[in-house]
Amino acid sequence: MTLPPLHRAFLERALPVFQADGRLAGVAAGGSYITGEMDDHSDLDLVVVSPPETSREVLRDGPDIGRRLGPLLAAFPGDHVGEPRLLICLYGPPLLHVDLKFMSTDELLHRVEDPTILWDRDGALRSAMARSKAEYPPPRFQWIEDRFWVWVHYIAAKIERGELFEAIDGLAFVRVRVLGPLVLLHAGAQPNGVRRVEQKAAARVPAFRATLSLHDPTSCRDALVATVALYAELREQIAPPALVRRSDAERAARSFLADAGAKGGAS
Repeated sequence: MTLPPLHRAFLERALPVFQADGRLAGVAAGGSYITGEMDDHSDLDLVVVSPPETSREVLRDGPDIGRRLGPLLAAFPGDHVGEPRLLICLYGPPLLHVDLKFMSTDELLHRVEDPTILWDRDGALRSAMARSKAEYPPPRFQWIEDRFWVWVHYIAAKIERGELFEAIDGLAFVRVRVLGPLVLLHAGAQPNGVRRVEQKAAARVPAFRATLSLHDPTSCRDALVATVALYAELREQIAPPALVRRSDAERAARSFLADAGAKGGAS
């Protein structure tokens, strides 16, 4: 594949460093590298694989490994996204965002995508990937339905109280955790938050845009109404028949939202 020059130069410099570390089994690239959609602004997602007997040591030494790959400006673990095996790095200038995910060959059996192998010391990566299938976790419809109407009431109440930053934050949370994954799933794309919604689900962009709000009570309320409408539409289209609908909560939350709209809410 054709890589942007900055990404290609980084890999040409980094792969010999990885290969010189005898603790490592190989390196693979994930994300947009797999799909060939990389551009000048893409992150470089690297999976750094080691045998189980050295994986803890390699993970501990992750920052030192990162420093050996190029001019490292900043690095921190991915604990904020619940992934302590991830080291998020910024190199440059010119600036390049590189994610290093440290995994053992055993952990590679449980993966959300099939990365492209860049280097495989003894075939361990190919062997591990041949033993299992990648599976990106699908949206959990019942988990969403059990919570959605509580979230609607919570956001509506924040609007009524004039806590608009809280309401805007709540709308963004629902967009990332509910609407984005469902929209992408319906479009046949990986249901990863709101990632590439504009490209993967272009037909939904107007409805998605309507869920955005200004710091204004009416705008927030309109965005919440649009959020409810889009969720209800997606639920009808792709929810499994076994879904237990929280109808009482839905009626109550919709009524609360309608009453707030009729009153005009906080100003």
